[in-house]
Amino acid sequence: MKIGIIGTGAIGGTLARGLANLGHQVSIANSRGPETLKDLAAEIGAKAVSVREAARAGDVVILSIPQKAVPQLPRDLFAGVPSSVVVIDTGNYYPQLRDGRIEALEAGTLDSKWVAEQLGRPVVKAFNNIVAKSLREKGAPPGSPGRVALSIAGDPPEARAVALRLLDELGFDPVDAGRLDESWRQQPGTPAYCRDLDAASLKRALAEADPSRLTEYRREREEHVAKLLANAGG
Repeated sequence: MKIGIIGTGAIGGTLARGLANLGHQVSIANSRGPETLKDLAAEIGAKAVSVREAARAGDVVILSIPQKAVPQLPRDLFAGVPSSVVVIDTGNYYPQLRDGRIEALEAGTLDSKWVAEQLGRPVVKAFNNIVAKSLREKGAPPGSPGRVALSIAGDPPEARAVALRLLDELGFDPVDAGRLDESWRQQPGTPAYCRDLDAASLKRALAEADPSRLTEYRREREEHVAKLLANAGG
């Protein structure tokens, strides 16, 4: 497939490398321009392009940028892009650690629902509940014992199917978590977040998530990460 990736940080860069290795035609973009990505593109066999070009790369667009950067994207980024192009959002909202306060999310709008509203396009939530190291190192062939699973939530169903296929190709058991309205079950701090579970365990974790605890989940996760960063700095 032809895949555009906007954002080449820990997750976006890992996906770019992995998908290019699988033979997909990958175009990468960031906010600083294609000149800053030429070395990475040459190393992994991708093409460095502008953000607008990445959105028009072909079959799939992966958005892997901080939530605070989403409103800074061109408002007409997807103007003229066919509705068949699947948009995958890998992001999470971290108000204290990175993004600052986004009122709509504080009021209860789901992370990727908000992203879809900003883009004016349906999105699929994926790759947000795994750390880059695991994404890079823990892929395994289908049927491998203990194969790590990842969940996908999004609209429409045919877009989910494309994302599920990519997950499997990258070495992870795909779990269909349903519509984007269900994406809260894999947001930061939930039982399904960044635990490298197998498929059966991940399905149980998604079912165990409590919608009344969403704010608590996020706060606890941020406090945990903040402690890890503080310890690393000391």
